[in-house]
Amino acid sequence: MATTQRKHEDEPGEEEIVLKVGMLGDAQIGKTTLMVRYVFGEYDPNIVQTLGVNYLEKSVHLRNTRVRFSIWDLGGEREFLNMLPLVCSESAAILFLFDLTQRRTLNSIEQWYRQARAFNSTAVPILVGTKYDQFADEEFTSKEEQLVITKRARVIARAMRAPLVFCSSLRSINVQRIFKIALSKTFDLRPNFDEITGIGEPILEFKNI
Repeated sequence: MATTQRKHEDEPGEEEIVLKVGMLGDAQIGKTTLMVRYVFGEYDPNIVQTLGVNYLEKSVHLRNTRVRFSIWDLGGEREFLNMLPLVCSESAAILFLFDLTQRRTLNSIEQWYRQARAFNSTAVPILVGTKYDQFADEEFTSKEEQLVITKRARVIARAMRAPLVFCSSLRSINVQRIFKIALSKTFDLRPNFDEITGIGEPILEFKNI
């Protein structure tokens, strides 16, 4: 949910919108790392696994409006599912994340999606593949595996009616664009960048959703 708040006293005429974004997916796939990279612009390889819920905020400007992203990251262990309503409730967008180098984490997305929709049926879904830097390296992932994973991710994204993004927190690839897509889909705006669709490339597909 996007909520409008009062204008800032130090910036006359500027309205603030709070945009809550949830982050869901299996444990140790890079959710918190992505959130920290987006909010602070830093890559921290020593981030401790989330126990429960992590929460950060970041403000950006859109014309005469300040948009404050309220980002909620749920630990991927099943013991934290009781906190799912806290993350999903009133979210304007929900990121469903998987590790591009671990196919089982992609297979878990259907369950995460179904559970999230029980608490929020209107949030914009975005399917996000993490660790693209490893995925694109043929020492880690063969061309055949890249093709299989990309095709499977596209099938799931279509079923969810969700944009599909491959990102790397380490290399800061598509990190900013994930949240720009969340913003544009929430307010029916057009992103100011093009899609990327080639196999082995950092996929960025958001049109015709």
